[in-house]
Amino acid sequence: MKPAIKSPIPDEVVKVIQSLEKAGYSAYMVGGCVRDLFLGRNPKDWDITTNATPDQIQAVFPKTVYENEFGTVLVINEESTNESARNIEVTPFRLESAYSDKRHPDRVKFSQNIEDDLKRRDFTVNALAASISDGALKDIIDLYGGIKDIKDRIIRTVEKPGDRFSEDALRMIRAVRFSVDLGFTCNQDTFLAIQSHNSLIMKISYERIRDEFIKILMSPSPKHGLELLHESGLLKHIIPELERGIGVKQPSAHAFDVWEHLLRTVQHAADKQFSLEIRLAALFHDISKPKTKGFSQETNQPTFYGHEVVGSRETEKILARLKFSRATIEKVTKLVRWHMFFSDTGQISLSAVRRMIVNVGAENIWDLMDLRACDRIGTGRPKENPYRLRKYKAMIEEALRDPISVGMLNIDGKRIMEIGKIEPGPRVGYVLNALMEMVLEEPKLNEKEELEKKAIQILSLPEKEMRELASKGKKLRELEEQKELERIRQKHQVQ
Repeated sequence: MKPAIKSPIPDEVVKVIQSLEKAGYSAYMVGGCVRDLFLGRNPKDWDITTNATPDQIQAVFPKTVYENEFGTVLVINEESTNESARNIEVTPFRLESAYSDKRHPDRVKFSQNIEDDLKRRDFTVNALAASISDGALKDIIDLYGGIKDIKDRIIRTVEKPGDRFSEDALRMIRAVRFSVDLGFTCNQDTFLAIQSHNSLIMKISYERIRDEFIKILMSPSPKHGLELLHESGLLKHIIPELERGIGVKQPSAHAFDVWEHLLRTVQHAADKQFSLEIRLAALFHDISKPKTKGFSQETNQPTFYGHEVVGSRETEKILARLKFSRATIEKVTKLVRWHMFFSDTGQISLSAVRRMIVNVGAENIWDLMDLRACDRIGTGRPKENPYRLRKYKAMIEEALRDPISVGMLNIDGKRIMEIGKIEPGPRVGYVLNALMEMVLEEPKLNEKEELEKKAIQILSLPEKEMRELASKGKKLRELEEQKELERIRQKHQVQ
């Protein structure tokens, strides 16, 4: 299998390897960047491994950072315009001892052999190293069948999976993450080992779990990722609240139980490439339906009264437990709290829409609408944007926009009284409305000096003419306002 390279290896990466080799050391690209080159993906990071020690690495390069106990030296390329190559990690070949904390080796010993470095890596597809010649891959070192696993689209551990997961329990979630991010299948022995070792995940900090969980949610297939987390037994240790929805039936409008509905909702958010916050809200919006489940004798259907209120509180606890930022928690819980805003658009008033905007925040209102569209698809309905939702969007746009008014002029009543030396009264309004007519006809006239000049001219007119100009301006403003509302409704294809 040949690398399906879509973009050249950055000059900065080539220069780092050449500099190390010129200084008398061996150096290879290693891990995910080599894997991605074989897959035709643009690597997000470029990792290099060498037989040089950290001190020797630092001696080769003018600007480095070395602040860890594992030997990794960060080579800084400040002038690089390539984001992925601005900071390049260079790590000595390493041998590692036992992992008492199930995450980090107790001791690290530097080695002179690339083979020692590759055998400590997690998965075969990440245990690849490559030298470079003339800016291209030269010799590929593949001790564990990683290239074949890339070809067969398999995630398999290096050597015994139980040993790898006992060393570093985070690798179990990483196996799921690589599966959904790369579109690979988890090898059977590897997956069975995850199932038998899943309780070890509790040894890992929530911050590290959160980072991998985010990558699963932001992958093209979060639904499959969540299913794998559930099937492997990992999910019950991370977010057990989600599994309560399995088998919880919903009213006839829903084609799926709560669990399946949540998975389909978050998958649609991924299909639409929505933000992390919308994906989190999609996953948790009905998290408390099992807690609030009741039954209506009248409709002979299950009920979930108040699940959005209870759900927002539960979502806050889950996200706090997973160490999400305060800003993320606040936004997601707000979206969960108000996701049941929907009602009959034939009866809802514009003031009610404005209150909803106040509740969720103008900065979040369109995300709430996106969440609603995902929620709808998650029920099994074919259309994400039916008439009722389009109507609500039109009403939101109408509520958010500034109405066409004299307040848009670059002059106000106080200034008119100053330059015209007049007292408060109807004449001030006449002037403002007359000026509004001119600006609507010629927007370029909305300049302070021009408006002041026109205001003095209007004030010199008889009051009857001033009233006529003002009336004409008011009618034109109302006409333009109506045109704008029609444009909004036509945009959303509503009446």
